[in-house]
Amino acid sequence: MTNKDLEIKFQEAVNRVNAHTEPFPADTLLKLYAYYKKATNDYSRPNSKKPIINAFKTNALFQVKRISKEEAMETYIELVDNYFLYRE
Repeated sequence: MTNKDLEIKFQEAVNRVNAHTEPFPADTLLKLYAYYKKATNDYSRPNSKKPIINAFKTNALFQVKRISKEEAMETYIELVDNYFLYRE
């Protein structure tokens, strides 16, 4: 898959998540958060008002620290596809 194809599929997955109206399970949401941040090179700090949520987000970011942007995109797409496959 070319980088352009990967970016298109990633954006489609992001759009699918953003259009979903039901809450995601917390573990799935943290994975989505971490892979999205890594895939988009968004290195801003978690900014929840609750310190415990910031701690969980920071931990999720540490877990994806050593993967590439492309790996993060691919994993995000797989996570979204699998989530919706089992929901439908």
